[in-house]
Amino acid sequence: MRRRTLLTGLTAGVLAVGSTDAFATGRRVLHVRPGDSVQAAVDAAAGPGRTIVVHPGTYREVVNVPAEKAELTIRGASRDPRDTVIVYDNANGTKKPDGTTYGTAGSATFTSAAPGLTVRDLTLANDWLRADHPEITGTQAVAACTYGDRTHFENVRLLAHQDTLFVDTTALASFDRQYFHHCHIEGDVDFVFGRATAVFEDCHFHTLRRDVTFTPKGMVFAPSTARANPYGILAVRSRITSGAEDAAYRLARPWVPSYETTAWPSLVVRDSWIGPGIDPVAPYTDMREQYPWQTMRFREYRNSGPGAVITVPENRPQLSPDEAESHTKETYLGDWRPRRPYDHS
Repeated sequence: MRRRTLLTGLTAGVLAVGSTDAFATGRRVLHVRPGDSVQAAVDAAAGPGRTIVVHPGTYREVVNVPAEKAELTIRGASRDPRDTVIVYDNANGTKKPDGTTYGTAGSATFTSAAPGLTVRDLTLANDWLRADHPEITGTQAVAACTYGDRTHFENVRLLAHQDTLFVDTTALASFDRQYFHHCHIEGDVDFVFGRATAVFEDCHFHTLRRDVTFTPKGMVFAPSTARANPYGILAVRSRITSGAEDAAYRLARPWVPSYETTAWPSLVVRDSWIGPGIDPVAPYTDMREQYPWQTMRFREYRNSGPGAVITVPENRPQLSPDEAESHTKETYLGDWRPRRPYDHS
């Protein structure tokens, strides 16, 4: 089976099954090295505020952080996120041993429900490939699914194709907040999606080359914000690049799930550079005809770059300066101020 080139050149680590017995209970800092299991370290982390340091290597496993692991930090041992990779290859349509399928959320390489989670300085990837599995129609393959309040990703690479990053909430009435700073996120279809209040600051979104004949070849964002939530996805001071041809991608489409038809997707992209891979004439599209994007909360503000050129004003709704004051990191995150471990400049 072919593996994605995203892992080429990375330090390889041979993954052992591992167990909680490998980690001394009660330690505040647990170290994971090639041959150990990241999940075993998560299981062994007893009490809030623990730290798991994952040393350079490639760890092929699924990691699930339950809600009771509050205030947990998982970080790579070096500042280069390429050094430490957690990767697996389940898709929505992949069959489990019992014959059922994983579904979109269940396909995730990394899942967390823990409040106050911090992840930094590593790569989370799903290297499942459509070309390897033509028999599977459920091609969503998630790298990370996060739905705990105060989730903070710092200097993390998130790599997959369809549905790379699922920013979800614990319940429809929960406006869980997530903050991504200095992260690299790449994919092709709806690769940042979900209903969380999610802020992306100084992040890099990259659309992949895709060997299909139709356009758009994909979308960057697919928010599914709850109607009662005033804030959805915010991208600020970020950039969007592409490995595909010019205008092959759209910036976003609204996701109104069949199980949550009251959703009112919200997306603001502001003060960001949008490259030529995004169609400047028609940057938005519909997922379903009954939920046209024009009725959603899609706005832009002070963006630049060839993909941000306003040629058809009605296709690019803009915030007014007064409205922009309500769409900032501070308003979205409320009383939570994530602490950055270091300056990336």
